[in-house]
Amino acid sequence: MSVLAWTPAQSHRRKVARLQLAGSAFCFGLMAILARKLTLPGMGFTAGHLAVLRFGVGALISLAAFRLFPGLYRPSNYRLLVTRGISGGAVVVLYFYALAHIPAGEAGILYNVFPVFAVILSLVIFKERPTIHLWLAILAASLGVALVLSHGHLGSGVGFGWGELAALGAAVFAATSANAIRAVRHTDNAATIFFFFCIAGLPVVLPFALTPWPGGLGPWALAVLMSLLAYGGQILMSQAYGTLSVSEAAVWLQLLPIVQYLLAVPLLGERATAPGMAGVLITVAGVAYGTTLGHRGRTGRP
Repeated sequence: MSVLAWTPAQSHRRKVARLQLAGSAFCFGLMAILARKLTLPGMGFTAGHLAVLRFGVGALISLAAFRLFPGLYRPSNYRLLVTRGISGGAVVVLYFYALAHIPAGEAGILYNVFPVFAVILSLVIFKERPTIHLWLAILAASLGVALVLSHGHLGSGVGFGWGELAALGAAVFAATSANAIRAVRHTDNAATIFFFFCIAGLPVVLPFALTPWPGGLGPWALAVLMSLLAYGGQILMSQAYGTLSVSEAAVWLQLLPIVQYLLAVPLLGERATAPGMAGVLITVAGVAYGTTLGHRGRTGRP
């Protein structure tokens, strides 16, 4: 006789995973705000500087964690771990480049088309079958994002330059990374995945950081804080991918550009408009709908 596979323990893990993705969205959103601020005139950091610092701080934290918790470092699937690190390096440097050239809200929204790409890839790689509710949720959330992008910050539509292209390029690599994380979480823990993300990504971004580095305690303190937020966001996201499908995670990841959009208003002075806020509400509604009805009931023994 068929029974639903979602046991109370599994339901609890899914709720925790959703909270982890929400926390990841907040960390990454605030990270982007600080990255945008640090690349403004007078601060002295470039996209390459910030990418190297993010990977360097992350690697040091990982090494400290491995020393404190023996057995935490357990690499298994080296091919996927390195693939995730290389694609992640491309994501970071392209995204920081976008943040240095266009408003943080716009960069976040363009970059966040990656969950849609990730779902498409997951159909091929994992043979996942998103429900119609998930597709509708992704569509609603994406429409909300598009509304913010078209009218929320720019008022008269969007022009495409190198900054916009960099954000979209980051989205393509991020989709690859999302599926790599989902695959490697079957064999490796989040801490190990993050460590390889740092050490395999560092050679990718290092050539972009050869210009003179800035000085000043204040900017460096913000840069370290940015790196710590990136660490928190990455660990939370990797943990969540061990429980949720790529398609359900894609719905929750639509929170990221919304958090970024809202934080950019008070922290960077970027402009919010009524159409932009309508896009925010549509996106949040899509997330709620996909979370409530989006998972496919499984049959058979748990």
